[in-house]
Amino acid sequence: MLVAAAASRQVANSRPTVGFGARVMLFAAWLAAAAPAAQAQPPPTLPPARIIVTGEGTVNAAPDAAEIMSGLTVQAKTAKEATDANSKAMAAIETALRGAGIAPNDIQTVRFSVSPVYGPEQAQTPPKRVGFSASNQIRVNVGQIGRVGEILDVLISAGASEANGVRFLHSNLSRLLDQARQAAFADAKRKAELYASAAGLGLGGVAWISEDPLYAPTPMVQANSFALARGVPISPGEDTLRTQITVGFQVAH
Repeated sequence: MLVAAAASRQVANSRPTVGFGARVMLFAAWLAAAAPAAQAQPPPTLPPARIIVTGEGTVNAAPDAAEIMSGLTVQAKTAKEATDANSKAMAAIETALRGAGIAPNDIQTVRFSVSPVYGPEQAQTPPKRVGFSASNQIRVNVGQIGRVGEILDVLISAGASEANGVRFLHSNLSRLLDQARQAAFADAKRKAELYASAAGLGLGGVAWISEDPLYAPTPMVQANSFALARGVPISPGEDTLRTQITVGFQVAH
């Protein structure tokens, strides 16, 4: 037994050990083997060079058309009576408009409602319903800006009790905005050429164009129907229509 234990200790002591220097050599060999794999990876792809600018374009133009919001509200004891009276009055208004040269497709109902009408509230007593009101609102398109005052007078004379406003429009809005777009691109190109020259670069072709939301004002003139008369001065003035684009230009090599 003693002889076997001694022999076992001699075998254990005779096993080879890896020293610090050997471990360093193994690590260096691993690095050398991994280096070619790392070098084989392609370099990251850089985005293409671009000069990105915004351009603004404007065009001034006088409105040549308009839309009028008008209508009336009728009260009666019952909902049917209010609706019937309102329908009769609106029919007279539309007949007057057609007599003034307004085409049927230029008259559009935009809102119709029937609602109860309550009397004055009293102490500790719920308000009492005294009737119903029927309201009808129409939109009238006027193709000639100079006839706005005349059409307002037609509406009032025919029985309209409300004139909620006049909105000035441009019948050729797309053509006007196209002029603003051309001016916006010219502005963007001018800026890009300036930046390219300052940076010592050559300006290439257009890579992409993005148009921002258009700004086309349509002023609303509030009109009091009871204060209007034939020949009321309506001055549409002139609108400034704007557009803005963002353009990405390539850099010439």
